[in-house]
Amino acid sequence: MQLSLENFNFLLFIVSIIGFVVFVCLYFVEAGYGKMISDKWGPAINNKAAWVVMECPVFFVMLYLWANSDRTFEITPLVMFLIFELHYFQRSFVFPLLLKGKSKMPIAIMLMGVMFNIMNGYIQGYWIFYLAPEDLYTIDWITTPQFIIGTCIFIVGICINWDSDRVIRNLRKPGDTKHYLPKDGMYKYVCSANYFGEILEWLGWAVLTWSWAGLIFLWWTCANLVPRANAIYEKYKVEFADEFDEKKLKRVFPFIY
Repeated sequence: MQLSLENFNFLLFIVSIIGFVVFVCLYFVEAGYGKMISDKWGPAINNKAAWVVMECPVFFVMLYLWANSDRTFEITPLVMFLIFELHYFQRSFVFPLLLKGKSKMPIAIMLMGVMFNIMNGYIQGYWIFYLAPEDLYTIDWITTPQFIIGTCIFIVGICINWDSDRVIRNLRKPGDTKHYLPKDGMYKYVCSANYFGEILEWLGWAVLTWSWAGLIFLWWTCANLVPRANAIYEKYKVEFADEFDEKKLKRVFPFIY
């Protein structure tokens, strides 16, 4: 689908409004996957398969848009492409294989994730490879404060995200079915350190692209993950009442919320 800049900006506006609705709704309705898995979301499938199906569309949408653009081998768009795909290659094809246990994900949740990822991949890729002014993402953009600072934030975020996933995976030894409060890494400060890392990633993306498209992605990430972090916080507060209060943990942003 080809869009003019005016129509593209209108799409961004609509997507941002939908993100606000999602943000509000998720404070009242728990997203039924992971720790919040619930039968009310309907039939569920294997968690590993669901993660692959849910996340890989954005990887391939971005790949398609990049490969079919006139900017395929321009340095700055190529670097942005690789940064974006680094996250989604890990999230689509590595992260699911590392998951332990026999958890499931509701098909409804998976399909909503697929729809968002297709839309988001289109928005990010269409801006960078087709709509951005030709004199914006030149080789000189790599030396700008926006690109340097944004890339550094992204790298910090992806390291926190991956390390936090590692901590969660190693909470239990084989055969152990007990629940534990994660305590290592950024979990010393927040209940949802993996979400904090992911939010940092897309904050970095918004800065390094210096675009409305990137900002909308950051907004959607917060709209999805911040309410979910609140739900996890409330769950932990009950489940680990004896040790929770003394730690003075925040939900997702260290020392803030």
